[in-house]
Amino acid sequence: MPPTSSSPSLASILIARFLRTNSYTETLEAFIREAGLPRDVGQTSDKEPNWTIEGILQEKKTFDQSVNFERYGKDEKNKDVWSEPAPSKPSIIQTPSSSNLLAASVEQWKQPRDDEDQDASSYIIATGADRQLHVFQTTEGNGRVASFMGLSDSPILSFASFRNGRYVLMSNMSGNLLLQRGADILDRRKDHAKYAVKVCVHESEAESGKLWVATAGWDSKVFVYSVSVPEEGGEVSDVKIGEPVACIELSTLPESMLFVRYGDTGELVLIVSRRDSTYLYYYGIESPPSASSTSTMPSVGKLIGKQNLAPHSNAWVAFSPSCLALSPHDPALLAVATSTLPHMKVIIVRLLFPSADTLDLDPGKTAATVEPVTHASQALASLSLQNREDAAIFIQANTFAPQTAYSTPQVVWRPDGSGVWVNGDDGVIRGIETRTGKVVSLLKDGHVVGCKVRTIWAGWVGDNGNEEWVVSGGFDKRLIVWRV
Repeated sequence: MPPTSSSPSLASILIARFLRTNSYTETLEAFIREAGLPRDVGQTSDKEPNWTIEGILQEKKTFDQSVNFERYGKDEKNKDVWSEPAPSKPSIIQTPSSSNLLAASVEQWKQPRDDEDQDASSYIIATGADRQLHVFQTTEGNGRVASFMGLSDSPILSFASFRNGRYVLMSNMSGNLLLQRGADILDRRKDHAKYAVKVCVHESEAESGKLWVATAGWDSKVFVYSVSVPEEGGEVSDVKIGEPVACIELSTLPESMLFVRYGDTGELVLIVSRRDSTYLYYYGIESPPSASSTSTMPSVGKLIGKQNLAPHSNAWVAFSPSCLALSPHDPALLAVATSTLPHMKVIIVRLLFPSADTLDLDPGKTAATVEPVTHASQALASLSLQNREDAAIFIQANTFAPQTAYSTPQVVWRPDGSGVWVNGDDGVIRGIETRTGKVVSLLKDGHVVGCKVRTIWAGWVGDNGNEEWVVSGGFDKRLIVWRV
């Protein structure tokens, strides 16, 4: 007789439980005898989970159904495959205060006392729930350069530097937008009622002293500003944020946004995603530098188009595009981190910029040239648009990064474009290959297991920009640099 197993496998327990439930007494005795199992195997108790074969089969059907909606690429040799070596070694930065990290990235930053002709250096900038902002060196040891306290009356949720690090724009939980230079606040505005969760900046190519700024808040509004900044040597006191030139009111909370220029026309648009919507919304901002005065570009902040990331979905709301990241090598390729539960999904999609036809701004169109609208033509046009939106999606894959309805999904590109990094609520950062959409790397042993990774950044660092880094901050109060 085979030796009795002290810890039967789950499969053996399930089979024995099935035989007991259905009163297959002789088969059960033969199974226990041949498998060497304990006599009481399969008996239900409070200590064991109430798993059944039927329940597992139902779980498998649900999983297979969700997999059918995923889309993975073909693994073509040497084309957008995950490059090695990749960052994997964690180095914890000693922060002067112990608080949850809210935002962290490597940005250019210049102290006011620096020589104006001196190039700005790259520093690690991090903000925490204690309302402080810290600046660290990118050299060996990551020594602290400066800490700013009292600049903001609430935690800083987002920041962006511009003009080679001379200025920094920050948005906070009170709804304020702050313009900082060194240790001084040059200007501040409070246009949002609460939680200015995102600020992004685009330096205009048409006018060297002009830049566009957009802020998103949890008052369901996006404000657009046109800021004039003097060149090097100009009067710093003249720099003001000014009144917003546009206010975009949304029906739900904004999730993410970014500035993008058309590949063909050069027109600047603001792409916004919002909660409880699978669409990307395109808002017109600026005509191209070479455009004539008769340009068809709408006024600032006007909705000019939208793109569905779930064109064939029958569900009312499948997910929200929670974080948008533009490819470093393809200005029309977008990575999207979604709010799907219980695991985050990543979508890599090509942007479908609105054309003159979709904008209905072609002055050559007349009533005689427009075909009559019928139910059939509307259905065909809708199906054609859905097929086009579906064809624009390259990757739609499960990252297996756990998250809840209170998570803040984040996605960033590797600087060579071979993959993206995503955060998770389990203390793990996952690397997704661009070509296949498969999880190919796990950054562990840095953040505390089970703790939320709140913010991530990836890019080139070093004097010659030859060292690849990942910077992450979490609710375990750790700021970590991941190196090769």
